[in-house]
Amino acid sequence: MGLFGRVIVGMMPFTPRFIINWVAKRYVAGPDLDSAIRLMSVMSAEDACFTVDVLGEEIATLDESQFFIDEYSRLIDAIADSGLDANLSIKPTAFGLLIDDSVAHANIERLLHKAARHDIFVRLDMEDHRVTKGTIDVALAMHEKGLTNIGVVLQGRLFRTSSDISEISEATGTATDFRICKGIYLEPSDIAHSDYRAIVDATNKAIDLMLDSGAYTAIASHDTPVIEHSLSALESRGMGPGKADPRHETEVTRSADKGPGYEFQFLLGVRGDVRRRLAGEGHITRVYVPYGTKWYEYSMRRLRENPEVASHVAKALLMPWTNRR
Repeated sequence: MGLFGRVIVGMMPFTPRFIINWVAKRYVAGPDLDSAIRLMSVMSAEDACFTVDVLGEEIATLDESQFFIDEYSRLIDAIADSGLDANLSIKPTAFGLLIDDSVAHANIERLLHKAARHDIFVRLDMEDHRVTKGTIDVALAMHEKGLTNIGVVLQGRLFRTSSDISEISEATGTATDFRICKGIYLEPSDIAHSDYRAIVDATNKAIDLMLDSGAYTAIASHDTPVIEHSLSALESRGMGPGKADPRHETEVTRSADKGPGYEFQFLLGVRGDVRRRLAGEGHITRVYVPYGTKWYEYSMRRLRENPEVASHVAKALLMPWTNRR
């Protein structure tokens, strides 16, 4: 963690809530579903597509999962009615994974069925190491039931990621769909890299493995070394804008909003200049759009668990013209 990041984290307990709210407005669509729909309608003009997250995660009782079941159901209806190019991002712990995995599986399966009827993809977000295996197990179980509109996030920093890529790809074949990121959670040193260069190298290795496995690969990174590596890796494999995916002899059927085997993803409010450049070059770019009343908890967690985000916050505040949404 750099000095600037340590200063930001140290100041958080003393920062008035209204200031956090002012900063958060850049990175959160708003408190409700209507806010998210309005923002996506505006940003669609920039050739962006979206993955939408209802803020909130680990629940204390199974009764709390009903809120997420109902809200994501409303979200599916809203996406379908609006015609927006958007899919879902869900946290399995919000559906009860750490309380009763059988109930969580049933909750997620019900949501998947509804999403599938509207040809909407569902991404299982990856939380901390307590649920890495459980999250992967959910995705594999859904594929076994014939629900292939689901994929997982893997984190480059974890030592286990290479083997997870191989095992998931073998189990789900051409329907494999990954999002790869460095990882927001600062995990123990015996299971994860902690050095920046090691994390970047491990993430780039994971991207190569995903592409070579034939999986759909969503590259979720704001780091220049990762983006540059990805562009080079795509070019060397004959992949890119306007090109059919050369890794498969026959066309692979995927959800309607998917690209030719890959896409780039960005957090709302972070490196919009890079996203627009990639979109202008013809790459599919997807924006992670969180909304909900848990904006304060989301904002604090992002800064607490990964102070690198502080540099993006500072740039947005001090030089907003260089870092539009």
